[in-house]
Amino acid sequence: MTEKEKMHSGELYLPDGEEVFSEQLACLDKLYEFNAARPTELAKRQAMLKDMLAQMGENCYIEPPFYANWGGKHVHLGKNVYANFHLTCVDDTHIYIGDYTMIGPNVTLATAGHPILPVLREKNYQYNMPVRIGKCCWLGAGVIVLPGVTIGDNTVIGAGSVVTKDIPANVVAVGNPCRVLRPIGEKDKTYYFKDRKIDYENLTR
Repeated sequence: MTEKEKMHSGELYLPDGEEVFSEQLACLDKLYEFNAARPTELAKRQAMLKDMLAQMGENCYIEPPFYANWGGKHVHLGKNVYANFHLTCVDDTHIYIGDYTMIGPNVTLATAGHPILPVLREKNYQYNMPVRIGKCCWLGAGVIVLPGVTIGDNTVIGAGSVVTKDIPANVVAVGNPCRVLRPIGEKDKTYYFKDRKIDYENLTR
């Protein structure tokens, strides 16, 4: 198995080999151009994203600056995904983000890790585990998702949380480490923020 093949296997590998590094640099050039595009060049940005990412559904938007180890090459977006400023995707292996998911500013989705054993880190060994985020999730500002984590559909991750383990669907989860706070339930059909009620009659969609 080559070092490049090991990237997506979960095995330890060396990320600084010529085969891996030269391809990575080409991806980072595309990312540089995306981040340098003017705010008014929306169509250009969208075309660039579609070329950069592994998959991108309709009506997706990533607000620059966007950072990614592989320029988004291993990032898969469903439809209607929105990411605010400073999304960092450590996409040394695959990151999957479901339809209608919203991502706040300064969020990090990390697939790469390094061994605890110092002698292996000295030799620059790395391993990668995929990150999976379900449909209709909301990740608040400053959330960090660690390698191998899956977040279920409709779940809300509170701002500043560090997600070290899988989080189920249909819950609100917060903290460091991130833990389930409560299920999403009947109260959420009435209130959108603290004591503020949803005015269904005046919603325009």
